[in-house]
Amino acid sequence: MKRLLLLTTGGTIASRQMEEGLAPDMDGSTIARYLGEVMFNYNVTVQDILQLDSSNIQPEEWRLIANHVYEAFPHYDGIIISHGTDTMAYTASALSYMVCNIPIPVVLTGAQLPIEHPLTDGVDNLRTAFSMASSGYPGVFIAFNRKVILGCRAVKTHTMDFDAFSSVNWPVVATVSGSGLTVNEEAIPPVMGECLLRDKLCQDVFLIKLTPGLNPEIFDMLLQMNYRGVVIEAFGAGGLHFIRRNLIEKLHKIAAAGMIVVVCSQCLYESSDFTLYQAGQKVLAEGAIQGYDMTTEAAVTKLMWALGQTDNPDKVRDIFAASLAGERGV
Repeated sequence: MKRLLLLTTGGTIASRQMEEGLAPDMDGSTIARYLGEVMFNYNVTVQDILQLDSSNIQPEEWRLIANHVYEAFPHYDGIIISHGTDTMAYTASALSYMVCNIPIPVVLTGAQLPIEHPLTDGVDNLRTAFSMASSGYPGVFIAFNRKVILGCRAVKTHTMDFDAFSSVNWPVVATVSGSGLTVNEEAIPPVMGECLLRDKLCQDVFLIKLTPGLNPEIFDMLLQMNYRGVVIEAFGAGGLHFIRRNLIEKLHKIAAAGMIVVVCSQCLYESSDFTLYQAGQKVLAEGAIQGYDMTTEAAVTKLMWALGQTDNPDKVRDIFAASLAGERGV
């Protein structure tokens, strides 16, 4: 039987009704009991490492999870991580960089309803996660609603629907049907080298969703707060306003001060292309890095990770030029 490790971190799947609403209150052994005879198909070890609503899972917790994954992977055929849905895509993206080239499946999953609820989706999601974790296909994934998504391509697009996650600009990795688990091997990026733990992160990264008329002085504030990087969700294929409120001028200032700027599109699907329009070309002329078809979650966590590895802007640019785990088109 395949040796699998279940790491639990809390989330809705482990929640019970408390005085102030749902909160994680179940350990991994309790969660595993709901899988019944499915557990007999695997040699499963359960380890509780956190008990948090995923709103409280932050870079410190990403590092903790990454360390557990890295220490465990030589001893298991696959790892499942139960996690709250709200920040699951951020955790999956961060893990994709911190344990890049992991040679076994690492599958995050959770639920929209607690596993004790009679209509829970948690049991089905765990079954899918266990199946993917035993598949032998390497990488970091999210299993939800009978499909498997590459971790750095997943976005939570629904607050309540069981089909909570979408695979953005990337094919779904696997689906569950009457044929069982069907894996699309072409959607799994190849392992490109040895898996090394690179868990250092820079938390001084800010995300701005551009709105018409945004005050350029916000960038002065970020400099004063010693932020080292900013991800900007720009308009359409790529543009920032520079009439009356000149954001381009401010980009020049913060770039000269050493802050790294990554620009993406607010549009969820398809790629940004800042070469198309004058407004976009002005952004690139100030040294901004294009995010192309990356999700916001993948871009933010990659910038945190890149700045954790190096202070050199050219090396950060080189990191973004490469697709490390399938997070951007090449």
